[in-house]
Amino acid sequence: MGDRLEDGYDVVVVGGGAAGLNGALMLARSRRTVAVIDAGAPRNAPAEGVHGLLARDGMAPGELLERGRAEVRHYGGHAVEGEVVGARRDGDGDGFTVGLADGRAVRARRILVAAGLIDELPDIPGLAERWGRDVVHCPYCHGWEVRDRAIGVLATGPMPMAVHQAHLFRQLSASVVLLTDGRPAPSGEQAEELAARGIRVVEGEVAAVEAADDRIAGLRLADGTMVAREAVAVAPRMRARAGFLAGLGLHPVEHPMGVGEHIPAEPDGRTEVEGVWVAGNTTDLSAQVGAAAAAGAAAGARINADLIAEDTRAALAAYRAPFPAGGEAPPSGRAPLWPA
Repeated sequence: MGDRLEDGYDVVVVGGGAAGLNGALMLARSRRTVAVIDAGAPRNAPAEGVHGLLARDGMAPGELLERGRAEVRHYGGHAVEGEVVGARRDGDGDGFTVGLADGRAVRARRILVAAGLIDELPDIPGLAERWGRDVVHCPYCHGWEVRDRAIGVLATGPMPMAVHQAHLFRQLSASVVLLTDGRPAPSGEQAEELAARGIRVVEGEVAAVEAADDRIAGLRLADGTMVAREAVAVAPRMRARAGFLAGLGLHPVEHPMGVGEHIPAEPDGRTEVEGVWVAGNTTDLSAQVGAAAAAGAAAGARINADLIAEDTRAALAAYRAPFPAGGEAPPSGRAPLWPA
């Protein structure tokens, strides 16, 4: 990925995942100048394949992105490697300047932020090393791959969310254990529902995830007890990659479900900062690849419409402008002899 970065574009897209590339594709096909700037650290890089995406199920994440970049380039868009570290509104108020870590800067009339998120995993020894293989988070992304295994669901966030996750993985395996990791165990109807579906609850703090022969062997509790498991489901705290927007007064806020931080936006991706849109996991923390791509497409279309409105206002102002100094008004009912 190495297109030359021009001085300015109609739209700069920050983030070259499914959301950013699909947004850029929509814009490029509308003959907008667009550059996708990507730092090359996709969230799903550890995964063997993308799942739940029609006609592309199982495709390696890197291959999907390479195809997407090729499609954007086919329509004249640019795909540039780089890390965006800041953005500010230009002094004339007509656009933005986007700054990169290597000192480069580029102007944009609009910005689409689709930089994704960072998964913050529990600080449990052995957990991060298995992330994306047999430590998973989403039953729709990776559940089929751990079907029929002995699965341990590690409570890492609000307990109701952990219980919900346990029920989701119970659909995929008859052997599911919910580990509270020191949190109060479910009670009342929640406890009854778990028992009714054969989901055992194990209390106590988890000290480590242990592996042998390059596969999970189980979870070791602080008291030394070993809970044999073949896969672990965890709910990481998710944090949008959006710190570079601080210069525009746009800051991540806590998600209403308490699962992390996101940038709030309208359904079409429009943020509270005029001219800045977001798509994908930047705003929708739970979006899979398909949903992120769809959000990017919707945002790209809305940005194009916004630019058309701006272009039309400018054309109308020029059309209505006074005649050039010394010039004469054209005869009534006839077009002017000079361009508007």
